Amino acid sequence: MINFHIITLFPETFDSYLKESIISRAIESGKIKVNFYNIRDFTKEKHRRVDGKPYSGGPGMVIMAEPVVKAVEKARGKKKNVLIILLSPSGKKFNGKYAEKLSKKYKHIIIISGRYEGIDARVKKIFKAEELSVGDFVLTGGEIPAMAIIDSVSRFIPGVLGNIDSLEDSRISSPEVYTRPESLKYKGKKYKVPEVLLSGDHKKINEWKSKKREV
Repeated sequence: MINFHIITLFPETFDSYLKESIISRAIESGKIKVNFYNIRDFTKEKHRRVDGKPYSGGPGMVIMAEPVVKAVEKARGKKKNVLIILLSPSGKKFNGKYAEKLSKKYKHIIIISGRYEGIDARVKKIFKAEELSVGDFVLTGGEIPAMAIIDSVSRFIPGVLGNIDSLEDSRISSPEVYTRPESLKYKGKKYKVPEVLLSGDHKKINEWKSKKREV
């Protein structure tokens, strides 16, 4: 089992995603577990405020270090085999190979999801957190990237996918897939399944898929 520990201001945003399809079944079967730590629960501020203006000025607000540090400490406890991830647009690019590595190496993955202009940089320094990005774009928060990491890592856990051949990373796949009917008519034009996929010749089919991947 892999335990994901999510540090976030908005744990409710994960509800519908985690209750559907493959990830839901992975949780129900005990393959993965997802725990949430609301940053607001770790502040002493009267109104549960966790953000402040950045030193030197600038637009937006920055999430304070102290409540995040306390949340991470709570998530980490005395656990072993733990990785702490800080989501950031400027972090190292997350990919399938890295997801597979995480699935095999760690039992506990703590993911810190930022908001606003980011999280006080001292959080990363204190925990020596792995700074990760899911792409060359900026989102309003780290919740969607956290979901992407949970999904991607979980796929490599034995038993999460009903059919191991569904794991694209370990088979010859292509960006084009087809199902019935063999011929589809739309606005007077016919769109047919490539004949090679109907041939039953696995060597030629794999060659076709490989070429499609290269395009």
